[in-house]
Amino acid sequence: MSKTSDSSNATAIYDARKLGAPKMILLGLQHLFAMFGATVTVPLLTGLDVSTTLLAAGLGTLLFHLITKGKVPAFLGSSFAFLGGYAAITALEGSELAAGLTKAQLLPYACIGVAFAGLVYLIISALIKIFGAGKVMRFFPPIVTGPIIIAIGLTLAPSAINNCAAGWPIALVAILTVVVCNIFGKKMIQVLPILIGAVLSYVVAFAADAIKGDLSAYQAIADAAWIGLPVHKDATVLGLANNFNSSIFVTSIITIVPIALATVVEHIGDISAISSTTGKNYIKDPGLHRTLLGDGLATILASLLGGPANTTYGENTGVLNLSKVYDPIVIRIAAFFAILLSFCPKFAAIISCMPAATIGGISLVLYGMISAVGVRNMVETKTDFTKSRNVIIAALILVLAIGISYSTAGAISFTIGQVTISLSGLAIGALVGIILNAVLPGKDYKFEDDQPNDTGVSYKV
Repeated sequence: MSKTSDSSNATAIYDARKLGAPKMILLGLQHLFAMFGATVTVPLLTGLDVSTTLLAAGLGTLLFHLITKGKVPAFLGSSFAFLGGYAAITALEGSELAAGLTKAQLLPYACIGVAFAGLVYLIISALIKIFGAGKVMRFFPPIVTGPIIIAIGLTLAPSAINNCAAGWPIALVAILTVVVCNIFGKKMIQVLPILIGAVLSYVVAFAADAIKGDLSAYQAIADAAWIGLPVHKDATVLGLANNFNSSIFVTSIITIVPIALATVVEHIGDISAISSTTGKNYIKDPGLHRTLLGDGLATILASLLGGPANTTYGENTGVLNLSKVYDPIVIRIAAFFAILLSFCPKFAAIISCMPAATIGGISLVLYGMISAVGVRNMVETKTDFTKSRNVIIAALILVLAIGISYSTAGAISFTIGQVTISLSGLAIGALVGIILNAVLPGKDYKFEDDQPNDTGVSYKV
């Protein structure tokens, strides 16, 4: 479908085949680069394998596209929401409960907890299929999803700034390249700003290090093999058979499964953002039950392989917004590249050695784009901020989500029995927003409405 859905997307491309194979491949590579920074960061922070992560992301994305009938231009990469869960389980190393298990041996237990969290997606998907998306989406009007989308981008912002701080000149090369290519570029240059910015910034950083005579940061590239298997048995859930601990098994499930309540809301926010960006209502077609099912199964698959949980990626939504190429086939090309490259340890090393400042510069733009989409969603649907209920809902979502995330603790923790559960700021903000929207008077949103109202969302099919 090459015809645009509305006048605001007059320059959008819904059928990338008319661009030709070479340009489609470049667009796929751009999406690949966009997800790399965050996707690779998760295994680097948790101790999971980079190659396994790339394989899980590629397979998970293709599985998602299969289940959603190939209609949704979403890439599934590593979820940051579960970082606290991995940390909570690996922190048991050295405790009496862990019975001498090392961090590497505890990671598969965390993965099994994430796999059970994926089952929550499947349960909610089934409920939506039975009762209809309307009964669920009435709890997620733009006054809820808009601030959540904004918060997603803003809570990611510190990681972008911290990465930029590793070398602001390099970060500025990436940022300025993206801006110049997107605003002043012609043809393919205008739709490939992220890829061009990442490559140019990386080259500049490498050249600067070469001039200083210090290339030690890139030694891992020379040491890595060209071909290797991305999955290692002991790192998968099969590794539990060698050192099974029922207490850790149960603790992992109880600790990590509640996080799914927040990531389901994040999923709906991401699908809403993609819908707003492309002008198509993917929550109706192929259906929220299908997108949740795809995301849940992708997360289960990734966890069983020993990779991090998958989630629909806001970074790639930012690329969609910049490139105006909305054909899902471009995302599938990126997924195939991720799978292919997962078998190349040398490439994984190249990505792992990407300067933090380069990742920061690219992320700074993309995270800002995520928040901007949330603002755009509320503006386009004419959310009425003269209503006190709407102001209160938006205010509390933003303050809680951002405030808790930036606080010293970084989360709100409580203990049930012997288990400590931590909820992120995004989880708390989302839950408070959903509850307030449900109980405060003045709610008049109906998901089935084709025309936007003051608390509704304007999706074009």
